[in-house]
Amino acid sequence: MLGRFGRLLFSLAIIGIGVETLICSYVSSHKVVPVIPWLPAIPSLAYPVGTIFILCGAGLLFQRTLVVSSITLGVVMLLSGLAFDVPRHFDLMSAPWRTNVLEPIAIGSLAWLGPGLGGIPRRLHRTSRYLLAFALIVFGIAHFQVLTFVASFVPGWIPWHWFWTVFFGVAFIAAGVSFATGFLQRWAALGVGLMFALWTVTIHIPPVLNFFRIPGATQDPDKWSDVFIVVALWGGFWALVRDLRNRKDLGLGPDSNRA
Repeated sequence: MLGRFGRLLFSLAIIGIGVETLICSYVSSHKVVPVIPWLPAIPSLAYPVGTIFILCGAGLLFQRTLVVSSITLGVVMLLSGLAFDVPRHFDLMSAPWRTNVLEPIAIGSLAWLGPGLGGIPRRLHRTSRYLLAFALIVFGIAHFQVLTFVASFVPGWIPWHWFWTVFFGVAFIAAGVSFATGFLQRWAALGVGLMFALWTVTIHIPPVLNFFRIPGATQDPDKWSDVFIVVALWGGFWALVRDLRNRKDLGLGPDSNRA
């Protein structure tokens, strides 16, 4: 049940990114989404890529088109990070690397892992796990690099800002190690998904909908992009959980070390 809900969230978030890409490309020259900031500079790519996102997001909802949609989405996201942003940002611990490079790589890896070990080539499954592990570990280290800055995102009504920043940084690193080693992967997926779910509700949705009348809150495309991205990560991780008893499908069985 949780896995189906996660896949639905992931699919809707990808569709949302695609729709926003088309809308923002049509109505303004504003940066479309932080994941793919190169699109406005190449308008001819914005429309087909936005369409691909929508089609892939819809395809993820159906078993017949799940595999082709997952592989296609993963390839597009990987290219978004590697081919277009890596040449411009060489410091892997910088903010542009975390947002423009590692976020699409993480989303792409989740897309590849979505069909399960039996749905994609074993080598791609293993590569996706390692890419996801790398991204999570870098996300965690970043929490300690810019501790005060990250803590400032915690809403004022939540106490112990620094504690939660450190806690989530450690959680990111632990989850990355889990995916890299294959140890307790399903629980790591559940925990990281829950973390992104909490961030969606407490940090990202209020500025968009202005539920709490936050001073200076805006409804610009970047805020919507943040919501779609964090929901994609939330749903993507929970989609991996699926049936918690199915250890082999997450590469956790006795043959996982040979994957």
